[in-house]
Amino acid sequence: MPETPLLLDGARTPFLAAAGAYSPLQAHELAGRLLVGLLERSGVDPGDVGAVALGTVVHETDTSNVARSAWLGAGLPAHVPAWTTSMAGLSATLAAVGVADAVALGRIELGVAGGVETFSDVPIRLGRGLRRTVMKVRQARDGRARLRALAELRPRDLRIEFPRSADDATGLSMGEATERTAKLLGVDRTASDAYAARSHARAIAARAAGLVDPELVPVEVDGVHVTADDGPRADTTPQVLSLLAPAFGGIITAGSASGFTDGAAAVLLGTAAAAERLGIEPLAALREVVHVGVDDPYDEHLLGPALAVPRLLGRAGLTMDDVDVVELHEAFAAQVLSVQARLAADGHAPLDEERLNTRGGSIALGNPFGATGARLLTTAARRLHDEGGRFAVVASCAGGGLGTALLLERV
Repeated sequence: MPETPLLLDGARTPFLAAAGAYSPLQAHELAGRLLVGLLERSGVDPGDVGAVALGTVVHETDTSNVARSAWLGAGLPAHVPAWTTSMAGLSATLAAVGVADAVALGRIELGVAGGVETFSDVPIRLGRGLRRTVMKVRQARDGRARLRALAELRPRDLRIEFPRSADDATGLSMGEATERTAKLLGVDRTASDAYAARSHARAIAARAAGLVDPELVPVEVDGVHVTADDGPRADTTPQVLSLLAPAFGGIITAGSASGFTDGAAAVLLGTAAAAERLGIEPLAALREVVHVGVDDPYDEHLLGPALAVPRLLGRAGLTMDDVDVVELHEAFAAQVLSVQARLAADGHAPLDEERLNTRGGSIALGNPFGATGARLLTTAARRLHDEGGRFAVVASCAGGGLGTALLLERV
């Protein structure tokens, strides 16, 4: 009989804008501090963890298995296996689903899953032409062969390459793709700015009410004690946002998009027996998962949730009326509104705005690509308990035209 995977706890570091206080840390170092904090506050012996999976998007080649580097770098037991997942912005979600499946199959009793991203320290490469030349020189058997290889270099080969934000399949950035979708679905600038302002207002209100603190593991970096997100702004209003210039020639601005953010997030997953042994009250059970790919990556690039949520509810035999909590990744305000418009166009109930991202979303909090999925799961599970709800839907889009929706049930 399969076990029911339970979300026992969840935590994250404060999320900070890139080039901020986390700048001295590499991704695995930031993740390691979170892992130690999560296990300490949960009262879990690290040696009892059966598996660790972390997602990341912008990979550092020296620590390509960031999960293993984070675990060992934090001084945690080497006998615990750890691996890294990659599914664009769904990387942490994929890690959580993989560990939950291992729990369900009885392969482990306890596991940790999440992700990390530090845009303060992205890998910057030499140009492709220079990289190929360097390898030819390295492999050359004599000086003449080395000179021939060097003679092939051209000025354009000497450029530096930053990580690309464009999708390989379409050549479009996430913002450009969202502009196409928003135009097709009739999403306008006024609605986009209003949604973005609401994300900030809700995040500020949640922090003031003390609802965010239980999620956070403070981080100390070179004497700086980081205890709060730096993204939410109390002065963000639709009027202020209306003054910002378009970022992609349409309705998206810097104020209605999620930012490049440093942060780590993780969840502790396990069996009911493990929870009882540890004296942990589980937050929620993971009941169902749906992964999708859109049919048209050009015009539907970030519409994955509009396809995944109805399939998820159908598989579970539920309707949106049964759902008490909804957490949806906010890549852009225009993307969220496009998902709503597509759900309506397909004859499905839109996500209830009074239950959607009531503590703010990625526009206000920031978007460490590899970590956001675990933040969404943690927030959804805590909201279920705080609000007395039963079911939560957690959904997200991702580059490449991907989407995922998960169903949590309070236990």
